[in-house]
Amino acid sequence: MKFETMKFKSIYKGILVAAVVLTAASSCKKDLNDPGKEYAPNMYLPVGYEPYKQEKANPINPMGLTMRLPVAGTVARRNYQTSFGQADSATVDLMVYNIAADSIGIAEKVLKNPIPLTDASMAEGKILYERYCQHCHGATGAGDGKVGAMYKGVPNYASDAYKNMNEGHIFHVITYGKARMWPHGSQIDPAERWKIVHYVQKLQKGA
Repeated sequence: MKFETMKFKSIYKGILVAAVVLTAASSCKKDLNDPGKEYAPNMYLPVGYEPYKQEKANPINPMGLTMRLPVAGTVARRNYQTSFGQADSATVDLMVYNIAADSIGIAEKVLKNPIPLTDASMAEGKILYERYCQHCHGATGAGDGKVGAMYKGVPNYASDAYKNMNEGHIFHVITYGKARMWPHGSQIDPAERWKIVHYVQKLQKGA
């Protein structure tokens, strides 16, 4: 009886060893491009969804679409050909600024502030200046902001060297940066930059 039990154990061990060998042999294929068994095929073969395509037609909407294209002219473009409501202000496209970063001299010659100088635009410029500029340039533009103290060399707008910077120069520097100042064109849209220009020019006068 004991002999038969040992015999069956040997048979089971042999079967187990054979199964392991067969599994290992079947797993090692010569085709290197075959990933083998995919236990989560949706992770290997993701389905790409297109917003304007669908499997079944929608019986209610035109052309059977569930997702519709926006009506022409309804996708907003900020400050595109914006008129500021005054007879002496030209209609301008504030989204377009094609002067290169290394061409500040051109900006100084050709750029004019298209935002009318009003109490409202000055007030907005002050808020924007406090938000984006004051930490370096200081509340009065003296270059004494807390961050500016670490950078060193932040200009004093009212000093002789900087009080004559014109509007094109200031706008260009806000857009592209200069020396230690980093560019802010991606953070501040063109209309906001021009409002900041108004406020900086006020600080240049020591006001």
